[in-house]
Amino acid sequence: MAVVMGIVFENESKNGYAAGEAVTGQVLLELLETIQVQRLRLQAHGGAYVNFTPGQVEAPHEGPSSGQFDEYLNEEVTLLTETPGEDENNTFSAGKHNIRFNFQVPLGHLVSTFSGKYGRVYYQVTAVLERASVPPQSVHRELRIINHIDVNSPALLTAVLRSKEETVGCWVFTSGPISLTAKIGRKGYSNGEAISIYADIENGSSRLVVPKAAIYQTQKFFINGKTKMYRQMLSSVRGNHIASGRTELWNGKTLKVPPVSPSILDCNIIRVEYSLEVYIHIPGAKKLKVELPLVIGTIPYNGFTYRNASVVSQFPVDMSWLAMTLSEQPEAPPNYADVVSEDDLSRDVPLTTVYSDVEEQIQCPPFAVMQEFRFQPPPFYSEVDPHPCPMAERHVSFTIDGNII
Repeated sequence: MAVVMGIVFENESKNGYAAGEAVTGQVLLELLETIQVQRLRLQAHGGAYVNFTPGQVEAPHEGPSSGQFDEYLNEEVTLLTETPGEDENNTFSAGKHNIRFNFQVPLGHLVSTFSGKYGRVYYQVTAVLERASVPPQSVHRELRIINHIDVNSPALLTAVLRSKEETVGCWVFTSGPISLTAKIGRKGYSNGEAISIYADIENGSSRLVVPKAAIYQTQKFFINGKTKMYRQMLSSVRGNHIASGRTELWNGKTLKVPPVSPSILDCNIIRVEYSLEVYIHIPGAKKLKVELPLVIGTIPYNGFTYRNASVVSQFPVDMSWLAMTLSEQPEAPPNYADVVSEDDLSRDVPLTTVYSDVEEQIQCPPFAVMQEFRFQPPPFYSEVDPHPCPMAERHVSFTIDGNII
């Protein structure tokens, strides 16, 4: 072969290109002899392809000949073309040559790259070299496309709650009900995020049960009204055994989202859905489960929606007082005579004013007067008693040198 071709992207580490982004790179030509190029063009094309026949999921480079195909991308860019009277401009000598290219992924509906059990979403860039009296020569390179899903959208920030109850056994051999309530704070997550699971499990049966949770991926493929489905577990976590008559609370048990493809919810022939399944393994009976829908996005959660809650959570707060309870019957206050000495009590001036006399003097109920002082600040502290108790005069005599004073 006189010509060896290749395609190199400028940013090889990029995970994928979104609609509207520029794709830059080079077409590499390694020649064993001098050639005359009539045309060098670059094609970007691809879409979703489904085939239920085993071994036929891979779509041919020139387009699938069977199955179902939905096209989403078909663009072409001319890099070199023959100009009349200037043939020497497209003459390439033996050796290595780099022809740069730059094109933009068109705006519009694109589905993220995906490879599944019975179908795939595939895009590629093809460089086609045309020469006189020689069949066109081409080379292909996969172009990864990402349809961004922002998990911060309001629809994906809503909490999801599911509950279910089931009685174990049948007829007269029932052993009691088992109830399960599970909740997650939001619906949207991205790769690497930890899902906090809140669950309340009550085991009213006579059996020892085990609560578990798992993330599932469900692939759905459609051809002419027929559907194929493939479901697989991605990651899981389990709780402690729950004995009969006991309960267990999951107060934020975490389950990490593994590296997976984003959800595909806008393709006519392929759907990729995710869910969190919280279930209870019951020996000898069908498991009790609730399924919480998930959407795996590409733009991670930024935490701004719950900014106030996140700021408060940064400060340690002792909440142990919440567990303290007040007694139903409060303790009565001590009697005044129990805390005042008899001498002080005898010196106190008795209050002989009758309640009705007080009302006449203040021209209003005494309760209203007391309310005025209800929220008054406390008096200033002083070691000198501003209201000393009245003391009876006492005569004290002293004897000095035999004289009484």
